[in-house]
Amino acid sequence: MKPADCATMAEVRAEIDRIDAALIELLTERATYIDRASELKPALGLPARIEDRVEDVVAKVRARAMAEGLDPALAENLWRRLIDWSIAREEATMGPD
Repeated sequence: MKPADCATMAEVRAEIDRIDAALIELLTERATYIDRASELKPALGLPARIEDRVEDVVAKVRARAMAEGLDPALAENLWRRLIDWSIAREEATMGPD
């Protein structure tokens, strides 16, 4: 349902709940790739935090946000938190650099 098609707050809330559930599903899937990275990186001699990769991800997220009409500063803030969480998750498996 599109936002303009929502006639009640219950419909708006139901759609937000649907989107939130999808976001959680995607974040859970993303975390499985983070876990796999933490298994692969030690054999490759890579640390959990690779600053060039962090900035590449942030740049891509900002560009995508702009293209979709979302505030790129908001997207960057959210992703930097997500990246920090992901690196901490990797370090829990790999140990700090």
